[in-house]
Amino acid sequence: MKFVSIIIASKNDYGIMSECVESLKKFGVPFELIVSSAHKSPQRTQTYIKEAEAKGAQVFIAASGMAAHLAGSVAAMTTRPVLGVPIDAGSLRGEDALLSTVMMSEGMPVGTLAIGKAGAVNAAYLAIQIMALQDDELRVKLQEDRISKAKKVELDSSEIETIL
Repeated sequence: MKFVSIIIASKNDYGIMSECVESLKKFGVPFELIVSSAHKSPQRTQTYIKEAEAKGAQVFIAASGMAAHLAGSVAAMTTRPVLGVPIDAGSLRGEDALLSTVMMSEGMPVGTLAIGKAGAVNAAYLAIQIMALQDDELRVKLQEDRISKAKKVELDSSEIETIL
C-alpha cells in the first residue's frame, strides 16, 4: 500500500500536525504517524524509515521545532521525498527550526514548508501532489479541490464586493 509517513519529534507537535493529518484524510490518503526524535531516538527513527519504505511509504513528512534536525536526518536515511515542517517551539518563534530545516547540504534535499499550521497543511498537499503523479484519482481530487477553492473566493467576494 502506498502511503505518507509523518514523523513528529515530540507529542507536543501533534497540535500543529493534526492539520496535516486532517488534510490527508480529506483526500483519502493513507498515512502513518509516529513520534521519533533525531536526537533522543535516532535508532528508532532509522528503523522506522526502513520499515516504512518496505511497507510502501512514498513521501516522508518530518516536523520538529528548535534545532529541527529531524527532516535532515530522515533525508539522510532515504531517497524518497522528505518534506520538513518547522514547528514554533522555542523562544525564536520557529525561525530556528525554519533555518535548521531549510539549510541542507547539497544532495540531501528537504522540501521545507512554512512554520506552523500553514506548513502542516501545505506539507500534506505537497505529499498528495507527489503521489498524484502516479494516481489519476488523486489528481482529479486535487483539481476538484482547486475549483472549490476558486468558487469560495468568488462567493466571498460577491458578499462584499463593490464594482463600478
